[in-house]
Amino acid sequence: MTRRIVILETVLVPLYWLILAASAWILLRGHNEPGGGFIGGLVAVTATVLWGITRGPDAARRRLPFRDPIALSVAGVACAALSGLPAWIAGEAFLTHLSITVPLGIAELWLSTVMLFDFGVYLCVWGALAGYGLGLLAIDGDGAEEPA
Repeated sequence: MTRRIVILETVLVPLYWLILAASAWILLRGHNEPGGGFIGGLVAVTATVLWGITRGPDAARRRLPFRDPIALSVAGVACAALSGLPAWIAGEAFLTHLSITVPLGIAELWLSTVMLFDFGVYLCVWGALAGYGLGLLAIDGDGAEEPA
């Protein structure tokens, strides 16, 4: 018999999105202050595992980007690897930091290869650790089922 946590089921949806928004904020904040891809990915894992505890590991897996933690991790590694290509093409060492400023009229947009690398780390951490956490929930067999 599975135990239901009614209060958690009630606040799960807004809490899930709030945690993911916080993880995105930590990812973006990490370039100038503490944070970044790794810590942001860990926070995203908490949202996924919380969903898995409440609705079951299969339901949480379906909420992941690409609906698969392995595919999410592979996409993260690919993003991190792609971040090194612009410098390599420019004749610099692989993964050398490059940035450009794009004028937008009233403001300027600063773009950097570090951002793509951090995003790759974010996706890789989210996929790998969410897969691990959801795997543990599946072994436990006590994860709640998706409500009908």
